[in-house]
Amino acid sequence: MGQKINPLGFRLGTTQKHHSFWFAQPKNYSEGLQEDKKIRNCIKNYIQKNRKKGSNRKVESDSSSDNRKMDSGSSSEVITHIEIQKEIDTIHVIIHIGFPNLLKKKGAIEELEKDIQKEINSVNQRLNIAIEKVKEPYRQPNILAEYIAFQLKNRVSFRKAMKKAIELTKKADIKGVKVKIAGRLGGKEIARAECIKKGRLPLQTIRAKIDYCCYPIRTIYGVLGVKIWIFVDEE
Repeated sequence: MGQKINPLGFRLGTTQKHHSFWFAQPKNYSEGLQEDKKIRNCIKNYIQKNRKKGSNRKVESDSSSDNRKMDSGSSSEVITHIEIQKEIDTIHVIIHIGFPNLLKKKGAIEELEKDIQKEINSVNQRLNIAIEKVKEPYRQPNILAEYIAFQLKNRVSFRKAMKKAIELTKKADIKGVKVKIAGRLGGKEIARAECIKKGRLPLQTIRAKIDYCCYPIRTIYGVLGVKIWIFVDEE
């Protein structure tokens, strides 16, 4: 039997690091975890809500070209990860994002800070939000998963979407990539899984730096699951 494990948790302390940095007494530890989850959910909900508003205002003339459609799908606001650092009187939140167009608008950070403070009721702690753009966006599995989701929602073939996502990784300096999608592919009654791999992917090597994400896609046929592994480098 195969023993499966999350590639990120498997490499904590070697090539991966934690996304939350704070100290708490054992009795207050669960409260700190719930607070982190509220902060992350609040940021993701804010971006989703404002992204829908922006997409509703767009003119539908862009749909005439497939290339434009792919560019708009790949340039959407996608959070790769959120770092939370807590001090005695300050909470530092660093948002790592691929294309920070929405959060760079005037008043966006202030509005987001108000939403988070309402959510976590931080009276004695000051909130500090910073935006950090990812240097190589197509090296991040979350951005590739969002790209595949955009293509599938626009009725593009799942095989074509997977191949295009792998082609995008050519712009980044990586050594291997694997894309797996499962569910009712193409609207078939029986669910199945399809996989495309390119390059090396040493999952059992702890010193290999591998990025991974699991992303659900809601379609009219049901929920599809996308998993992406990216072999970045080996230490």
